[in-house]
Amino acid sequence: MPYRVLLVEDEAGIRVGLEDSFRVAGYEVEAVADGEAALQVASQGGCDVIVLDLILPVMDGITVCQELRAKGVDTPVLMLTAKAQLEERLRGFAVGADDYLTKPFEVLELLARIRAILRRTHPARRDGNSQALSFGEMRVDTKQAAVWRGSERLRLSMREYDLLHYFVTHPGETLSRQRLLKRVWKYQKQTPTRTVDVHVGWLRRKIEKEPANPRWIRTVYGKGYEFVPD
Repeated sequence: MPYRVLLVEDEAGIRVGLEDSFRVAGYEVEAVADGEAALQVASQGGCDVIVLDLILPVMDGITVCQELRAKGVDTPVLMLTAKAQLEERLRGFAVGADDYLTKPFEVLELLARIRAILRRTHPARRDGNSQALSFGEMRVDTKQAAVWRGSERLRLSMREYDLLHYFVTHPGETLSRQRLLKRVWKYQKQTPTRTVDVHVGWLRRKIEKEPANPRWIRTVYGKGYEFVPD
C-alpha cells in the first residue's frame, strides 16, 4: 500500500506542483488549502505524514499542529514556511512538529525528508535484525525505532523517540538543555527555549508511571536532565 500524504498549502501553484511531485514519487495525496480543513482531515486518521504550511487562512499551521497533538493525533508533521527565523522553527517544534523546511526549497530535499520520517515511523516496512536497549520493563528497539513497554508498543513521535534514545545511550550524565538541542534537534546556536522541557514532559507522560515523580528521566535543577537506569 502506498503511503498517504496530507498536503496543507494555500498557494494554489505550490499546492498543485507538490501534489504532482508526490504522486510521481508514489504517494497518495490529499490536499487542502486552509488550517480548518487540515485539522478535520488529519483528525480522521489514515495519513502517514502531514506536510503543513505555517501561514494559512482560517487557522495557522502552529495552531493546527497544537490542536492535533492535543487530540492525541501523533501523525508526523513536516512544516513549510517562508520564515527562516530560529524562533519560528522552535515554535513549530514546541507544539509537536517533527521537521521543518524553509521556502524556497528543492522538491528533492522535501521528498528526502519525508522518506526519512516514514522510515522512522513505519518500521514494519523495513528489513533487518532488531537491536534493543532495555531499562525496567521498557525496551528501545534501535533498528525499528520503536519503544515497547512489555508487549505494548508506545506511540511516540519521531522527536520523542530521538530524545529518549539520546537519554538511554547517555545514562548517568547530566544533559543540559543546550546539549539536547544540539544533539537531538541539531541546533548549533545557543538560544533560550522551552522546547526541551515540553518534549521531556510529553515523554515522561508516555514512559513514566508517575510523570510528576519520574523514575527514569530526572530533573537536575539548574542544569538539565539525567537518565537514571536500573
